[in-house]
Amino acid sequence: MRVPVDWLREYVAVPEEASGADIAASLVAVGLEEEGLHGGGVTGPLVVGRVLTLEKEPQKNGKTINWCSVDVGDANGTGEPQGIVCGAHNFEAGDLVPVILPGGVLPTPQGPLEVSARKTYGHVSAGMICSERELGLGDDHDGIIVLTRRFADDPESLARCVPGADAIAILGLDRETVEVNVTPDRGYCFSVRGVAREYGHATGAEFTDPVTALAAAAPSGGSGGYLVEVADDAPIRGRAGCDRFVARVVRGIDVAAPSPAWLRARLTEAGMRPISLAVDVTNYVMLGLGQPLHAYDLARLGERIVVRRAREGERMTTLDDVERTLDPEDLLITDGGGTPIGIAGVMGGASTEVSATTTDVLVEAAHFDPVSIARTARRHRLPSEASRRFERGVDPQLPPAAVQLVVDLLVRYGGGTADDAVTDVGSVAAPVTVAMSAGFPSRIVGVDYDAATVVGVLEQIGCTVTAEGDALTVLPPSWRPDLTTAEDLVEEVARIHGYERIPSLLPTPPGGSGLTHAQRVRRIVANLLAAQGLSEVWSAPFVGGDRLADLGLDVAAETARTVRIANPLSDEQPFMRTTLVSTMVDALRRNVSRGAKDVGLFELGLVTALEGPQAAAPTEDVGVRPDEATLAAIRAAVPPQPRHLGLLLAGDRDRAGWWGAGRRAEVFDVLELVQVLAEALDVEVVTTADAAMPWHPGRCARVSLADGTVLGHVGELHPKVVAALGLPARTVGAELDLDALTRAADHTVVARTLATYPMAQSDVALVVDRSVPAAEVRDALVAGGGDLLEEVRLFDVYEGDQVGEGRRSLAYRLTFRSPERTLTTDEVSGLRDAAVAAAAAAHGAVQRA
Repeated sequence: MRVPVDWLREYVAVPEEASGADIAASLVAVGLEEEGLHGGGVTGPLVVGRVLTLEKEPQKNGKTINWCSVDVGDANGTGEPQGIVCGAHNFEAGDLVPVILPGGVLPTPQGPLEVSARKTYGHVSAGMICSERELGLGDDHDGIIVLTRRFADDPESLARCVPGADAIAILGLDRETVEVNVTPDRGYCFSVRGVAREYGHATGAEFTDPVTALAAAAPSGGSGGYLVEVADDAPIRGRAGCDRFVARVVRGIDVAAPSPAWLRARLTEAGMRPISLAVDVTNYVMLGLGQPLHAYDLARLGERIVVRRAREGERMTTLDDVERTLDPEDLLITDGGGTPIGIAGVMGGASTEVSATTTDVLVEAAHFDPVSIARTARRHRLPSEASRRFERGVDPQLPPAAVQLVVDLLVRYGGGTADDAVTDVGSVAAPVTVAMSAGFPSRIVGVDYDAATVVGVLEQIGCTVTAEGDALTVLPPSWRPDLTTAEDLVEEVARIHGYERIPSLLPTPPGGSGLTHAQRVRRIVANLLAAQGLSEVWSAPFVGGDRLADLGLDVAAETARTVRIANPLSDEQPFMRTTLVSTMVDALRRNVSRGAKDVGLFELGLVTALEGPQAAAPTEDVGVRPDEATLAAIRAAVPPQPRHLGLLLAGDRDRAGWWGAGRRAEVFDVLELVQVLAEALDVEVVTTADAAMPWHPGRCARVSLADGTVLGHVGELHPKVVAALGLPARTVGAELDLDALTRAADHTVVARTLATYPMAQSDVALVVDRSVPAAEVRDALVAGGGDLLEEVRLFDVYEGDQVGEGRRSLAYRLTFRSPERTLTTDEVSGLRDAAVAAAAAAHGAVQRA
């Protein structure tokens, strides 16, 4: 929200010496974070100039420039006219224009730009005649500012426009604007009125509520004015979509009359573009008071307005010239014939907008349900200034005062006459009181607030407080719909009394058991992988059908296992991911595109794994704790989301250098990482050859627990996947179910006594069929080797004429050790022979000579 400082001063007594920075600092103290300061960007000699002569000079590039002689008085120190080249054509000799002379500085998106005399188009241009955009007054860059026309309806400002006069002050470029960030619970601060109130809370400055005088001047409403009917037959969760609708007619206005210069300046300073008198006035009142309004062409309305819900398949064209298909939950403003003329609280319709032929205007100010407006705005992807305010909560007592101010301004500047009758229909729900003990803020915040302080703060923000002993009954003001619980009131006490008065003391943590087992496992895994040279990444968990297809997965099967997002960040990614690799590839591709050739990434993240149809979760109002049945239904509707571990390696695993050539990452590097993780967690894993997308069918292994539980897969990405995703060739990776691994590691690890006796090693080469996995041969050796077999390691594989067609030789090193004595050669030979016999029995292994 941008708040012009001059406008703010009308509502609250800001000291004359207070700068925009001072005001922003005061607002930060009450929770309104500063977003920026605007104004004061033009410095140096910006003066009024009168165009004496204008010579049009066609150029070779087809462009025509104006070589101008401009009287700038004594501003240039000589009194002589300035020669200036200008490409705009919306002015003529005799016009008054703003001129920035050499040495002046203009604000630009790239930073301050100092103007200097320079040669261009065959002339030395000593300055620049400025447009609105160049001065930061608006977006218009089609022509320069003609002060003669700009102040045609402002004789006082026009009289100040003499050659050489300071144009910074005349154009208001010396005025500052403070921009603050308004949080969702502080909707009343989407107005100068609300920000002024907060400034008064922060500094103690006197706040003058403009609504008080306007409400007193507004005639009492009823049903005697223009006919309005509220017929909301499908309220959302029992809440009426519109509980107040105020309307008043102004006849005979001149819609072509220009908005006054001061009003246009304020809109521009507040970040809005002036459009026309009717639109500018309603926007001005909305910014000032916080009440969105709309002006209709009365001649196009018919006999009445009906507020109702949309019908299935109904369509309408909004002011942005977009035809929209409406939803039955959308609240509409319709004319007497039932035709939609506006989406309530979001945007008006094109059919009844004020046009050049309009003479009579109906001014509307209503109060709409925040939930209904928020849903509609998001459904149609149509955020507007009106919806932004309504969905945060607008003061239901504002409409009469806001309409009165709009009527006053239209009559004053448009020459119209207002009807005496005012329509005011609907019934606003009575405000709900909040019960709280006077000592509750002290218990929550940890600061000793006495009862007088608590009551004083609550009354300061507009609450009505009734005290009976220590019990307080608090009636929040109409502009604070966010105050619904005692905790909300505690926050106000802490905020207004001063966050800086809350001591910064570290609380003493209660005794506990430290990290959970799952947290310890995740920490071990992350630290170990980082020590192995991999980098942890986070990837957004959203995918689309195209990505699933690129990975070679069954799109129908995968989408059946996941959930579709109701309002995805991107229509191309409407699903929650079912694998980490599906989103990790984006991080890998991004790193490679930035020049990283050798990349190792890992991610610990959640995936979605539905096991059947999923029930829809019920919704409840914010701020009200659901009952146990509702909570149970919400929990049941949350899809299973196991935590996975994803790995991706590309490029060299061992980098090249002066020591020699590098070595590309391969499947065995990933297998090694998995084995190291399993050893660190004291979990036995088994790897067997497998074929599963997105992995290469000949370079893929299934990783399982000893009991057969599948953890995931390790492999090289399929060449088609690599080509479809633009990844480096021979990219390898893995994906494991970390939750299953965590459960398997949930046992007490018993430390073993280190053996001090020497080990004994024996090598054996076994010939088996090529189809027999090496891991199964190893398992047979382990089973037959007995308790003294400490390790079995495969160190060579041979296929050739010496072993025969369709067979291969697997060489293993067997390590034996006794914890009690040194083993003899005969004992080692006997143990080795027992292991070989077990392999022969299980797989027909034959020992090579």
